[in-house]
Amino acid sequence: MNNSYSKLTIWIIASRPKTLLAAFVPVVVGSSLAFMQESFQPMAAFIALMCALLIQIATNFTNDLYDFLKGADNKKRVGPLRVLNAGLVSPEEMKLAIFLTFAFAFVLGLYLVYITGTLILIVGIASIIAGLAYTAGPYPLAYNGLGDIFVFLFFGIVGTVGTYYVQAQEISGLSFLASIPVGALITNILVVNNYRDIEQDRFVGKNTLAVKLGKTFSRYEYLILMVSSFFVPFIFYIFYDVSIWIFLPYLTLPIAYKLVIMLFELQGEQLNSTLELTAKFSALYGALFAIGLVL
Repeated sequence: MNNSYSKLTIWIIASRPKTLLAAFVPVVVGSSLAFMQESFQPMAAFIALMCALLIQIATNFTNDLYDFLKGADNKKRVGPLRVLNAGLVSPEEMKLAIFLTFAFAFVLGLYLVYITGTLILIVGIASIIAGLAYTAGPYPLAYNGLGDIFVFLFFGIVGTVGTYYVQAQEISGLSFLASIPVGALITNILVVNNYRDIEQDRFVGKNTLAVKLGKTFSRYEYLILMVSSFFVPFIFYIFYDVSIWIFLPYLTLPIAYKLVIMLFELQGEQLNSTLELTAKFSALYGALFAIGLVL
């Protein structure tokens, strides 16, 4: 056990704070859409955000635990520090943390069930199961090429539409449309991660989509998801009653171009900077998209 870190610091590292922007974006966009349609409920939005953060943290803990147990995280790792791999936390401690974090999310989510109904209970339970199934269980999603679909579905569609639903009490086509750039850009965070780790993952039998379909596929997957996110504001403007401010995300086009070039040109540890910038980009795009909805 390395004692150079405090317990609090260790658990902050384990939560992967740089990835938590992915939990904010769908809630902010879903809430902005509710505000646009005069359905904004501050308490429901806040509880939805807390549940999203807790489920993502617990999913990160689960990922840390099972990647360590399966040997996917080892001494050859080129990504950021993982607390189990570094000997900072024991598997037993991590299992307890996973249980407590998911349990806290479930308890908080009961408020959303109370104000909306059983549909949110089903969504919440499904989100917790999916968070566990991402790297745990008999058919872990991340090890069988389904991680990208999982992220798009739960961080994009479920997160955005669910946040809108607990405030507006309805599911609309508009909320599904708003979820597309959210899911696409958050999925790109995973695309970079798996692209960077492709050789190591192949060696340990972690069959991500990048491992299954190769580097060229991953590059163009990233590009297609990036480009698709910029179509959505245009569709909003043409077909729905929104202002010209919906094009605010277009201010990020230079960053998007830079990121695509980085992914096509960089390798190995160099991609850590691409990964971090991709996460920040998803948050910046999401913030501008949300502002465009509100104005």
